[in-house]
Amino acid sequence: MAGFGGQGILTAGLILAQAGLQEGREVSWLPSYGPEMRGGTAHCHVVLSDEPVASPLVTHPDILLLFNKPSLERFEPALRAGGYLIANSSLVPPATRTDVRRVELPATRMALEMGAPEAANMVMLGAMVASAGAVSFESLEAALPVVISKRHADKIPLDLEAIRKGMEAAAALVPQGA
Repeated sequence: MAGFGGQGILTAGLILAQAGLQEGREVSWLPSYGPEMRGGTAHCHVVLSDEPVASPLVTHPDILLLFNKPSLERFEPALRAGGYLIANSSLVPPATRTDVRRVELPATRMALEMGAPEAANMVMLGAMVASAGAVSFESLEAALPVVISKRHADKIPLDLEAIRKGMEAAAALVPQGA
């Protein structure tokens, strides 16, 4: 997953990794962010496997979550044919590849409509669960209190609502492409 610093990319990746652990999977989480942090680039590689993870780097992902246009330009070419490109269409122009499954939903707008613009990352996780099924909703639900600090625990119900909204929106879409 990739976007601007401050969009919750690394947190979403960590929640996904924890959800994988909840399912008894082998997991790797490799965060990366530019020196600017908030507003700079941020991305993370998450590997979920039934076998030991040989490398935390993902050169040709099966699933790509994109939160901004520069991330589309940088990471879209690496997505393997037949993979899932899940894009926040509020900030990402339509993808052009036809050999991937494209799921494009306005995650930022949806989060704003909930009164929680910071929850766009959770909307995107929900879209990933509904379209690509990398982990289950129940695993994400169990991962949230492990990853989210006690100071922000009051936000967990809102995060779950955002995940559900992302799932509903993605389930209503027919993936385009492959």
